[in-house]
Amino acid sequence: MGAEAEQPQPQLPPPSSLRAGGEAAPAVLGLQLSALIDHVARVDWSLLDRVPGDRGGSQQVSIEELNLILTEVNAHILRSGDDLSPITTIAGGSVANTIRGLSAGFGISTGIIGACGDDKEGVLFVNNMSFSGVDLTRLRAKKGHTAQCACLVDASGNRTMRPCLSSAVKLQANEFREEDFKGSKWLVVRYAQQNMEQILEAIRIAKQEGLSVSLDLASFEMVRGYRSQLIDLLESGNIDLCFANEDEARELIGGGVASDLEEALAFLGKYCKWAVVTLASKGCMAKHGKQVVHVPATGESNAVDATGAGDLFASGFLYGLVKGLPLEECCKVGACSGGSVVRALGGEVRPENWQWMYKQMNARGLLLPDLKN
Repeated sequence: MGAEAEQPQPQLPPPSSLRAGGEAAPAVLGLQLSALIDHVARVDWSLLDRVPGDRGGSQQVSIEELNLILTEVNAHILRSGDDLSPITTIAGGSVANTIRGLSAGFGISTGIIGACGDDKEGVLFVNNMSFSGVDLTRLRAKKGHTAQCACLVDASGNRTMRPCLSSAVKLQANEFREEDFKGSKWLVVRYAQQNMEQILEAIRIAKQEGLSVSLDLASFEMVRGYRSQLIDLLESGNIDLCFANEDEARELIGGGVASDLEEALAFLGKYCKWAVVTLASKGCMAKHGKQVVHVPATGESNAVDATGAGDLFASGFLYGLVKGLPLEECCKVGACSGGSVVRALGGEVRPENWQWMYKQMNARGLLLPDLKN
């Protein structure tokens, strides 16, 4: 009983409705209904062989399955001489990775809309995101658990994700406030069929308040399982920017490995002002209106862990859009930021890798961020 009484509580700022009158709204808002903690570890194939589901994808597990995976991780860790710890525990989730990157690396003001639990994982999430400069006035603290995810990285840097979300606190659709969105430019959303009620309501308010909406397709399993609902969302005309990786793009047009990625890009481009298909080591291709560009990857030869590569690509691309850069330059910035996160374990860019990114941007004549510190 005494130990429970000492449980640390997340220290959140007052809600956005109590902001000082002169305080500007964040340029980019991220919708992550449940705060999430990532446990990232480099493991050998023998553990991945025993984890349910496809390698390389993202599939939800129960809290019992998550704990079993984390218990076994120590026996299957791939030791790395340049890592202080073989396991990285950090605030995670695709949306959190993207907005943290925008704030910490690009100096773009960001905020997160969601909920965190009143446990040690909630404290960790709040501390990490606030340290990176993310506005937390739209993050609600609730009684209960914060979501967690095992991110298992093989020797080639490929990652297999096993999130546990079922018992986590979550923001509900009736908890959104118009003032949460007012004055911002972009809302960043990740596709998740189990959250469609909240996603649709958030998008409704965002469009009402004049925001543009960016959608990430989440995983090939999510696209495969809920393709018709996803197409309905795209056909609504409310998605301004869509990111898909190769596997998600192929699932979207209902084909296998031989599916034409150009066709997938054209399909997304019918419904979205900007459409992007990321191609891992082959870079990306993007469409805006009639313009189509192909941009090579940056720094892939030094990849340690692909966790967050797409999320940080989105950070760079959105930085380009906020700054009014043309399509090809948005892609080039995205390639630099995506290349920066794969140089170390986890979905957060280390300070030395931000410096690496700035050098890459400078060498390519790209607009460098105007950082205040």
